[in-house]
Amino acid sequence: MIVNDVTNDYKGKRVAVIGMARTGMAVAAALRTLGAEVTLYDRKPAEELEDSLAEAARLGVAARPGIDAPPLGGADLVIPSPGIPREAPVFVKAREMGIPVLSEIELAYRLSRAPIIAVTGTNGKTTTTVMIGKMLEADGRDTYIAGNVVAGDIRLPLVTAAVRATEKSVIVAEISTFQLEWIESFRPRIGALLNISRDHGDRHTNMDEYADLKASLFRNQRPDDYAIVNADHPLVMERTGGVKSRILPFSRLMEPREGAFVRGEELIVRLDGREVRICSKSEIPVPGEHNVENALAASLAAVAFGAEAGAVAEAIRAFTPIEHRLEPVEEIDGVLYINNSMCTNVDAVVRSIEAIDRPLVVIAGGKDKGSDWVPFAEVVKRSVKELILIGVSAPLIESAVRDAGYTRITNAASMDRAVEAARGLAEPGDAVLLAPGCASFDMFKGFEDRGRVFKSIVRQYQGCVVGSAKSSGERAK
Repeated sequence: MIVNDVTNDYKGKRVAVIGMARTGMAVAAALRTLGAEVTLYDRKPAEELEDSLAEAARLGVAARPGIDAPPLGGADLVIPSPGIPREAPVFVKAREMGIPVLSEIELAYRLSRAPIIAVTGTNGKTTTTVMIGKMLEADGRDTYIAGNVVAGDIRLPLVTAAVRATEKSVIVAEISTFQLEWIESFRPRIGALLNISRDHGDRHTNMDEYADLKASLFRNQRPDDYAIVNADHPLVMERTGGVKSRILPFSRLMEPREGAFVRGEELIVRLDGREVRICSKSEIPVPGEHNVENALAASLAAVAFGAEAGAVAEAIRAFTPIEHRLEPVEEIDGVLYINNSMCTNVDAVVRSIEAIDRPLVVIAGGKDKGSDWVPFAEVVKRSVKELILIGVSAPLIESAVRDAGYTRITNAASMDRAVEAARGLAEPGDAVLLAPGCASFDMFKGFEDRGRVFKSIVRQYQGCVVGSAKSSGERAK
């Protein structure tokens, strides 16, 4: 039950919620509790929305499936699913009619009695968000890990956390660019911008638009808030000029006057004239220099919020790999299989390849998001033993890799064939890495589905004896 001084702001309001996926249903539940009259819309037909329609009936809200252009007459407020572009006709129509459009995170901020620590960036959001949450839990805080995060059992929409949290709680939220498109007053107590690299080129018109949206996380902060930024990323630092909050940088390459950094092999946080050691790099259980950055950002956020260094270090040492993020699956016949299905952009592929210290057979491909594949081609040429391509964008990726002079390429028509090909090509001591660098919707329901299919296929080979190196993948000529 919400006991909040904004409750009356929504009582009796007619709200159109666009999209019946996880976010839309969470918004509907929260608004229904507040006494709003909610109507859910989705372009998908009813037969594809059976679970959502059942939940809508349970909540007592109206649901209108199969509607591509919702009628907005009489609506007081529109709340979009983050997956729907800002330029979609329904939102253009809402603006023309003078109907406010608010994102789910804006609604959540207005409802929340708890302070919010918000994490965004192109890569590393989930790992850093969960790390901060675990650090604050280890420090004894009543903590909600929420937002865009999908990590095993952790998948709590921010608006749901806002409804449940009290003044004594803290919410740590992963925030996507799409969620930032409709904010007005959203103001995290601590905001962290981890990095900016090219992603979602199919949604954003240019890199500046994408980077500016990321930096809008800090737009409404005040001088007593914190902005945690990656000092090693020029695109991040270029967008700190107008930030009104207290800027705290983290870096692997230098020691900022205040912030978090690496000295020798030690992670250090320096804040308010006090310097504390967190742990050594070797104590971080997840591999790669990018995870050193994630641990620095998380430690800085937790210490800035008041957590003790011992609790922060304890949480780092106990941290376990998150499903679909450099997740070890099995070692079979001396070959380690690694699931990095969440890797959906080129920068993430490069980082994950650089994090593995074994000879690599890489499975990549899917539905391209307007990426520049040159950096991928360069790291493949340097570090990849064999490349297996899947999905509709395989020809595009193959062209970029061949232009770099790399020819050890196999095309596979399915994940089954890709894993079979990898099994034939890998030798004891190697690793097979699923690092798609693409969206998954050409072949799968989502990145989770893709990763679980990969893991299921790999585990079918347990106890099998490797046959010939011949695979059912078609070697590209």
